[in-house]
Amino acid sequence: MNQTTSANNGGDLLFNEALFGLAILAFLLLLVMEKVKPYRDFPQKINKESFVTNTTAFLVNNLILTVLRASSLFLVAQQFAAYGLLGGLENGPVKWVLAFVFFDLAIYLWHVASHKNEFLWRFHKIHHSDKSFNVSTGFRFHVFDLLLEIVYKSIFVVVIGVNAYLVLSIEIIELFFIFFHHANLRVPNEEAISQVIITPSLHRAHHSTLRKEHDSNYGIVLSVWDRIFGTRKELVPENIGLDLIEAENFIQLFSLAFITELKVRQLLGWIPKGKK
Repeated sequence: MNQTTSANNGGDLLFNEALFGLAILAFLLLLVMEKVKPYRDFPQKINKESFVTNTTAFLVNNLILTVLRASSLFLVAQQFAAYGLLGGLENGPVKWVLAFVFFDLAIYLWHVASHKNEFLWRFHKIHHSDKSFNVSTGFRFHVFDLLLEIVYKSIFVVVIGVNAYLVLSIEIIELFFIFFHHANLRVPNEEAISQVIITPSLHRAHHSTLRKEHDSNYGIVLSVWDRIFGTRKELVPENIGLDLIEAENFIQLFSLAFITELKVRQLLGWIPKGKK
């Protein structure tokens, strides 16, 4: 690696760190806003368990990913990025916008697969197990879910042909939107805004307890994908979270991935029923 490339990568890394810092500030701002004027009131016990479990998951997951140096997959993938779809395109605004749109579509498709594929749902359901709906829910992911997604994103780097640091920048930008659409807030002019981007009302439906309702609104930033693929639903869910699936701390949260709802129902079926 020459000095110019090393300097560029160093600049990209600093930019990403600054961007991540702004995302955390956005998280704190949204946290305050939803505390002051929440859209829906959840029991204090559920809210507290949700916040503690979700933030613990964020800290532990990032520690595990750092130890595994999982992000290095992006840098390995970058060695082959020149052969991708946008590999020959000059670096600039056009390439950045195209990369963002392609990335947002790719994550939409991954999100759909995470609901439809039983193996992927095993880990993704951890995100949906939150009985509350608040900005910290954006942290609630199983570490295996994150690892699989990193592999998927690395494949994206190769196929689309973009700089790995650009993908990391886009990922952090999408983090802003993840915090936004998980916020327990009523957004002014939300109906109009939701024609362009995913808003809390759309994503709130995605966290419905009912499978027929939460298998919808898969978008992360752009809401156009749900319109194109017919997965958009505009509704107010009666309940949030998953039936039979609960977690009051990070250990339970991690373990839930290895317990299927079918197995829980079988176990419950073995319990003798009293006379009616």
